[in-house]
Amino acid sequence: MTTAAVVLAAGGASRFAGERHKLVSDFRGRPLVAWALDHALRAGLDATAVVTGAVDLHGLVPARVCVVHNERWADGQASSLLAAVQWARVGGFDAIVVGLGDQPLVPPEAWTTVAASTSPIAVAEYGGHRSPPTRLASAVWPLLSGTGDAGARSLMAERPDLVEQLACPGQAIDIDTVEDLARWS
Repeated sequence: MTTAAVVLAAGGASRFAGERHKLVSDFRGRPLVAWALDHALRAGLDATAVVTGAVDLHGLVPARVCVVHNERWADGQASSLLAAVQWARVGGFDAIVVGLGDQPLVPPEAWTTVAASTSPIAVAEYGGHRSPPTRLASAVWPLLSGTGDAGARSLMAERPDLVEQLACPGQAIDIDTVEDLARWS
């Protein structure tokens, strides 16, 4: 079974009122998105991709990471997830593990824990709360919504019988605002 890591980094960061897009803003000495990309790569899955859109990440994406540009990024996270699924389909992957570019404290171990699941959908759990990364087997890709900003959450709510929650190390904080960036930096 082949599994790819995918970092979603296409959004417009509408809640972030900083001088620059949040993904290129400094977090602990590096651009915020660099943390997620590094952790996804260090998980050592069969391939790693990043879905881009609103902001140019040129120069921040390691050479071993495939860039998937989502022209429809403004349509919401579902469009980025579908772009990732299409990339994985073409690449012949059996599953993808999806994380977010604005979650810098999700370590490689969370990615590998979720990737090791054999459930159709597996999601990390941090202190009782679900948060990415989320593993999606190819069998569930046709069930994903093509619209909205929920990603795989709506499918997990509709089909809890397909979902396995796995306790993972790390912190699932999202950097959505300038205040979040200051609090966690």
